[in-house]
Amino acid sequence: MSGGPAAGGGRVVVRRRSVVAALVAAAVLGLATGRFVLPPPPGATAHPAARSGAAVGGASQGASAAATPGGSGPTPSSSSSASASASASPTGATGPVTTANLLGPAAFGPEFGTGKIHVTDRYGDGAYANAACTGEKTLTQTLGGRGAHFRGLTTSSRTSPDDPTVSAERDGQVAREVAAETPSPSRAQNFAERLLLEEVPCQEAVPGHWVYGRTTTVQLAPDVTASWMGTYQGSLNTTGTAPEGKEPCGGIAVLRSGTHYGVLEVDACLGTAAMDRVVRAALSQL
Repeated sequence: MSGGPAAGGGRVVVRRRSVVAALVAAAVLGLATGRFVLPPPPGATAHPAARSGAAVGGASQGASAAATPGGSGPTPSSSSSASASASASPTGATGPVTTANLLGPAAFGPEFGTGKIHVTDRYGDGAYANAACTGEKTLTQTLGGRGAHFRGLTTSSRTSPDDPTVSAERDGQVAREVAAETPSPSRAQNFAERLLLEEVPCQEAVPGHWVYGRTTTVQLAPDVTASWMGTYQGSLNTTGTAPEGKEPCGGIAVLRSGTHYGVLEVDACLGTAAMDRVVRAALSQL
C-alpha cells in the first residue's frame, strides 16, 4: 500500500516514549497470557444499561395497560419507532467475509469531490496497511490465516500490475480496504489490537515528515468498534507529533465487528468529520 504522503520526505524516526512502550508492553502481556476482554455472548447487541432500560420500559407499559380499564397498548407509531430503534443497533458479524462486507463508492458522496470511483476486488495475501509503519510484510506473515479480501477504490481504471487494488496513478487512490474473518470474536479483537499497535509508532516522526494524529475510537456496539488516526502532512509537523486544532488529510482505521476484522486506508484528503463518516460506514458494512 502507499507509504503515506510524500511531503517532507525522509524515513520515519520513532522515539520510544513511555506511552508507546507501555502500550506495546500491555499488548505483549495480553498476547502471552491470553487475557483479552471477551465480547458479550452472541445476541447481545447493546450495553447492559440499554438492555435493562428497554426491559423496564416494556414492563411499565404492560403494567399500565393492565391496571387501567380500557387502557390501550403502544400505538402503531410507537411500535414502529421501537422497531426502528432496535434495528439501528448493529450486531457483531459472523460467518465468512464477502465482498458485501467491504466499503463501497457510495460512502464517498459528491461532496467529497472524488468523481467516479472504480472498484477492484481480489482475494489472497498481500500488503495490508502503511508499509512505512508495518514494514514490508503481508497479512499472512503478520497474523497467519488463509487469505483476506482486498478492495481498491480508485479514480482511474489503471491499476498496479503487482496488485490490482492499488492505483497506477500517483493521486488515483481513494481508499483501500483489507478484511478477513476469524474463528471467534476474541480472536478478531486480538488481531485488531495487534494491527493498531503496528500503526502507533507512526504517531511520532521527525519534524517535517508526515505523521498520524491521535487515535479516535468509534463504537457502534460492544463488539463493533473501530480506531482511526488522521494523516498530517509534513508541513504541519513542527514538533514531532500531529498538531492540535488542524484538520487531517485522510487516514487509517482498524475495524472489528464480531468475528470480522479489517484495515481501511483513506488516501482521499478527508477532514475529521468526513473521516468519521467513512469509518462508520465501513464499520457498519463489515
